[in-house]
Amino acid sequence: MFFPSTVFLFLFLPALLVLYYSPASNRKRKNAILLLFSIGFYAWGEPLFIFLMLFAIIINWFIGVQMGNSASGKKAWLVGAITFDILLIGVFKYVSFLSRNLAALTGNDKLIVDIALPIGISFFTFQLMSYAFDIYYGSVKAQKNPLYVALYISLFPQLIAGPIVRYQQIEHQITDRQESFSEFTEGMRRFIYGLGKKVLLANFTAQVADNIFDYMDAPSVMTAWLGAIAYTLQIYFDFSGYSDMAIGLGRMFGFHFLENFNYPYIADSVTDFWHRWHISLSTWFRDYVYIPLGGNRVKKSRWILNLFVVWLLTGIWHGANFTFVLWGIIYFCILLLEKQTNFVDKLGGVGRHVYTLLIVTIAWVLFRSADIASGFRYIGYMFGIGANSFLDEAFVETVKGTYVIFLLAFVGMTPLPNKAFCHLEEKGHTAFEWIWLLTVFLISAFEVVSATYNPFIYFNF
Repeated sequence: MFFPSTVFLFLFLPALLVLYYSPASNRKRKNAILLLFSIGFYAWGEPLFIFLMLFAIIINWFIGVQMGNSASGKKAWLVGAITFDILLIGVFKYVSFLSRNLAALTGNDKLIVDIALPIGISFFTFQLMSYAFDIYYGSVKAQKNPLYVALYISLFPQLIAGPIVRYQQIEHQITDRQESFSEFTEGMRRFIYGLGKKVLLANFTAQVADNIFDYMDAPSVMTAWLGAIAYTLQIYFDFSGYSDMAIGLGRMFGFHFLENFNYPYIADSVTDFWHRWHISLSTWFRDYVYIPLGGNRVKKSRWILNLFVVWLLTGIWHGANFTFVLWGIIYFCILLLEKQTNFVDKLGGVGRHVYTLLIVTIAWVLFRSADIASGFRYIGYMFGIGANSFLDEAFVETVKGTYVIFLLAFVGMTPLPNKAFCHLEEKGHTAFEWIWLLTVFLISAFEVVSATYNPFIYFNF
């Protein structure tokens, strides 16, 4: 089930709110309602894989209890939990990819194994692993009630596309959170902004990107850049829009999830970009991979290896394709260069931003491409290699019909709108923002009802 869908907006969410906030609902009943609706949310699109997720939850809950009761065998139980979770994501996400490559090498198509990918498996398995790690490190105590662990993992706002929530962040919120009208309205505000980002900006720029990437052979240089920029905007508004909706929905039910994006496209270095983009994933790899490997508190060669491992795994996490592996390695090389030299500082303020956006945009082209060869071919078009011209009619016609949306997107990826509304709030003019929010919601709802094009990029990961 998608957040921007008629079923969710006009059936699932209203029904949940009515039951959740009914006068007879106490904390246990509210948690039970949330759990049942969260299971139903996932089962709506994954009726069989819901049993896989519930099985994984039971296994990790059981191992967590054993770690909590074991003084000397905690490490063995941790290894068991992590092995199970890695096998889970490995089988469903990578076996098909490996079998296809093995079949291509041997010429034997009988080796191909097709396994459907459960939506959100990369996210809920990482939450399961973080739960096991946190028990092992003593950050949290093992939860004896399996329903609380099930609610933590299956909580529908963050279930299928993050942010990756750690148990220690919401452990006490499961039993002791406090709902309020102000929290609810703030959550609704955040949800509407995320809905607008997704439906009005991400979906629109996605169509421009798809038209250029998928249906144009040898575009002009300018058209190739337009497609790359469109995808750069699409993936940001798609993913940050989902995160905004998830955070907003959490607030509506009393949960506080940590921020997942902090205006990454205003970053002034690639290092800064990754401090702002998909923060929950970056911090997960930092805390559970990079630091346990020794971080930067080891000799230089080992530190470089640690950095390489993190970025190799980051690439692999995003998908079963060599493009993602290379994408991760490219970021490893760039980040290593930035950390070992001060060349970014010599670029100046504007130069730093231009350099960062250039690297990120080119990297997104590879990220989107079906294979490495087509990725480099498209990058070649951007720099005149194989392009049909510098400027063509396709670019002019596309810009004529889309420049307003692109201008809104360029402004929307900066803190300017938020600062403007904060200024209005300080002046006591809150009505302006709510009129704006109502307008965004109505237009978005109309688009949801009438449109059929509504992809979510990170559902594939």
